[in-house]
Amino acid sequence: MFQDESLDVVSFNSNWQQQRSIKDGQTQTSEIINYDAEIQTVTHRNAQVQAEEEVTQFQLISDQSENLLRFLRYATPLICDELDKNSKSHAFDGYDVNWEETAEAIECLHTLTYAEVDDQCYLNSTVQLFYLKFRSSYGKLDHQDWCTHKSVLCTWNIDRHNIISNKPDTVIEVSCCLTSIDFHPERISLIAGGVFNGEVQVWDISREDEMLVARSGISDDSHQEPITNIKWINDPNIKSKSLQLMSSATDGKIFIWQINGQNQDLKLTKGFVVLTHNIPKSLRISKAKDIAEIGVSGFSFSNEDKSLFIIGCESGNVFKCSLNSEKNAVTGINSIPLFSPVTFAFHYHDGPVYSSKPILSFEPGSGFMFNVQWSPVRPMVFAATTAEGSLLIYDLEVSKINPIISLAVNDNKSPVYSLQFNKRRRQLLATGDGNGKIQIWRLNDELTNQRTREVHHLAELAEIPLD
Repeated sequence: MFQDESLDVVSFNSNWQQQRSIKDGQTQTSEIINYDAEIQTVTHRNAQVQAEEEVTQFQLISDQSENLLRFLRYATPLICDELDKNSKSHAFDGYDVNWEETAEAIECLHTLTYAEVDDQCYLNSTVQLFYLKFRSSYGKLDHQDWCTHKSVLCTWNIDRHNIISNKPDTVIEVSCCLTSIDFHPERISLIAGGVFNGEVQVWDISREDEMLVARSGISDDSHQEPITNIKWINDPNIKSKSLQLMSSATDGKIFIWQINGQNQDLKLTKGFVVLTHNIPKSLRISKAKDIAEIGVSGFSFSNEDKSLFIIGCESGNVFKCSLNSEKNAVTGINSIPLFSPVTFAFHYHDGPVYSSKPILSFEPGSGFMFNVQWSPVRPMVFAATTAEGSLLIYDLEVSKINPIISLAVNDNKSPVYSLQFNKRRRQLLATGDGNGKIQIWRLNDELTNQRTREVHHLAELAEIPLD
């Protein structure tokens, strides 16, 4: 059925295997030409020159003429007499050139606040004496026991054009409520503060990191009760160019501190204590022992004698004291002896100070008064703040009974705790209330321009003779 069979071979040529053609070609670039050149650097030299200061010598023309001698013999006694009269004259006492704009009405220029302490009571406000730096401290007033609140110290520069009322320039947090603060009179960046726990602290707001400069700490040589007042002073008994700090507290003690430059400590240099035996027995309400301390609520220094100061006590008594006192030393747990500062009465004796009748009495009828201050430019003007949110300004030249100005500081009759005049800018006055708000008031010209013989009128009122 099947058989082999041979067939013819079939072939065909490939289409892709063809011989390739090759051609040769050539190209050439343009000749590269190189150029060489030389350069040289400039040499600088420095030289210094010094101009000699030309000293101008003044020489008096020698004149020995008889006419000049005759004139000097005639004029010298007259000039000396007039100079002697001017040295004893009080015609320009208190006069100062007023560079401020005239103002007819009292107005509120700024209302400052710190939003993060709205629920705290405002304690202190001060417009600084020589500069327009303003600082305030916030803290509680209703302490029942130990203070566990946090307080803040805020500063504003009210002379700045773009002042932000709710944003202080500086904010310093304190672990305890601040009760008193005071600017350094020469170094505006230094601020001293008294704390509720009895500690004294000093800050330097010019620093960018740690502002705390010195502190007293809590020890036997510190206050054991809340500090009521603190102030930079120049104790005439201490031979030091730097100022000292004076503090008072409700423990009845008055301390003088010196900043230690080597470490952050305040050194206690002098101490006083007010005891019950300083009060006349006829004025004592309680039967406290003679060695019982009396809380000091504040002090104020004399403008004439820097060693004399007045203190007010929680017992309601006012005493005249001296930094030079070394009587009735009390030895205790302190490292230095404590003296009684009460050394002078209106009728001088070695015993306690007896009371005298007040020159004038004022009853504004607006609740308790928290602060009273004399005007630094008007001797017959003083201001007071009340528990019902009022600012009262009295002018004894106009009325010795009623205030001439009564301003409502706030709408809810919150107490006004703080008051401060500005000695540098006579038209400015600051108040601080329980709402945590600080008002900067601009006084009118009647309250800032001293009148003729106003100092004599105040002296006559107090029956004090003037030289």
